[in-house]
Amino acid sequence: MARSRELLITLSTIFLIVLVSAPLLSARHYMLFSLLILLISFIPFVIRFAKQNLSSRELVLLAILGAIAAVSRVPFSSLPSVQPTTFVIIVTGIVLGPQSGFVVGVLAAIVSNLFLGQGPWTPWQMYSWGMIGLVAGLLNNRWLMKNMIGRCIYGFIVGFLFGWVMNLWFVIAVIQEFDWNAIVLYYSASFWFDLAHALSNVFFILLFSVPWIKILERFKQKYGIFAET
Repeated sequence: MARSRELLITLSTIFLIVLVSAPLLSARHYMLFSLLILLISFIPFVIRFAKQNLSSRELVLLAILGAIAAVSRVPFSSLPSVQPTTFVIIVTGIVLGPQSGFVVGVLAAIVSNLFLGQGPWTPWQMYSWGMIGLVAGLLNNRWLMKNMIGRCIYGFIVGFLFGWVMNLWFVIAVIQEFDWNAIVLYYSASFWFDLAHALSNVFFILLFSVPWIKILERFKQKYGIFAET
């Protein structure tokens, strides 16, 4: 289990470094290159997830959580960056493990965008939300996730990180040239949206994380699912 987690951390770090540094190497075809990176990044997680021989109950639970994470985003679409989707993904990772958190994050982006609109930003959302669930799962036995304050800190930080990754997509897709003044200006303009996401994560974690964690833990114990997480 420890080696698996080390592998997940290593792969995540490599893909993140490549994703961020690639514009400096190939700005001209970066959109195609970035989509290829994101596609490849999913493959190791999907293969490892498939090898666990999940039971039908485990698959159903993941599908339900993915649907909840996706559908819960729709009613809040009129409030930019405010939604409980990230909260659901974080809680899934904490209780059911890093692979489950990653898969629910990916599902949330794909399914919610069926209602809100698919586009080249979808893979970036898939990657960002997937990584949020993955890291939450990797830290599930640490103080950060076992303590309410720690969970709130994590939710606040990833709210900004999610926005920064999506800003990078916008910079590459729309601006297309690395003009640092334009980049700084755009990131500054998105501050309030990122802050809204971060604060909404804290809000939902404060109100609902304890009962959600108890319910999911009860499911695990009652049906003997996700025993290796």
